[in-house]
Amino acid sequence: MGKILFMFPGQGAQYVGMGKELSENFKECRLLFEEADEALGYSLSDICFNGPEDRLNLTEVTQPAVYATSMAALKALEVSGIFGDMTAGFSLGEYSALTYSGVLNFKDTVKLVGNRGRYMQEAVPVGIGKMAAVIGLETDKVIEICKQVSEFGVAEPVNFNCPGQIVIAGEVLPLEKAEKIVVDNGGRYVSLKVSAPFHSSMLKSAAKRLRIDLDKIDVNPIKIPVLTDVTANYIKSHNDVRDILEKQAMSPVLWQNIIERTIEDGADTFIEIGPGKALSSFAKKINRKAKIFNVQDLKGLKNAVEGLK
Repeated sequence: MGKILFMFPGQGAQYVGMGKELSENFKECRLLFEEADEALGYSLSDICFNGPEDRLNLTEVTQPAVYATSMAALKALEVSGIFGDMTAGFSLGEYSALTYSGVLNFKDTVKLVGNRGRYMQEAVPVGIGKMAAVIGLETDKVIEICKQVSEFGVAEPVNFNCPGQIVIAGEVLPLEKAEKIVVDNGGRYVSLKVSAPFHSSMLKSAAKRLRIDLDKIDVNPIKIPVLTDVTANYIKSHNDVRDILEKQAMSPVLWQNIIERTIEDGADTFIEIGPGKALSSFAKKINRKAKIFNVQDLKGLKNAVEGLK
């Protein structure tokens, strides 16, 4: 058997009810949500389990909510005797991966990602920036289109998800110009319902504010190899983590490259841990032969445990 990659999702995967089933069936999951509630000073668990949806979708709530739910799902996996050989996370999910690796601790990080969400939201006023998925075009073509419209403002490729799917972000006008060029070239352009141009250079002020918080938290030696979105390579030392996480807030997510690198290094099983199934879908498009599981509830946990026997 090859190696197992633990993958952790980012913002956008959230939904009302996430984590509830795991919390009701695993004491370890329940205690983790209680720890999150205490650290944040409000009932994150109640928002995750019961909503309201509009509160869950506030970026400063979404990020700790997705992080806590992912960590709860991880607890359920570990109790079931399943462990990863390497780990990576998509955007916010990188904090989950670093927690799994022992670099970050849960209590500090659940507060940190709440601040991260707020800083990212406040960096660009609502209505100034946007994001869109470009589907069906080659990577080089998408990069070329962004350069073509950059005379109108910021337009950058920010998420390299899988073959034929790249997310672009920036200011409204250049992205609207990009839409016509994408369609004229035979691609699909899908506007995303997000509140800011995440992972673009427009998030520089958020990254600077985040760095102040990063300098206040402890970072510990790496126990499980972690690949970072910034380089699609392994983090060499825990001493590099603060620099990487600062840069990550305003840098593209090189997800396809991460999956390809882990495949080169022997990964043949990919377990998405936390809400949603986007990363499972990307992995399937990158390697159709891979074993892929998603653990966000009891059914997903059972499938993973039985599939890995």
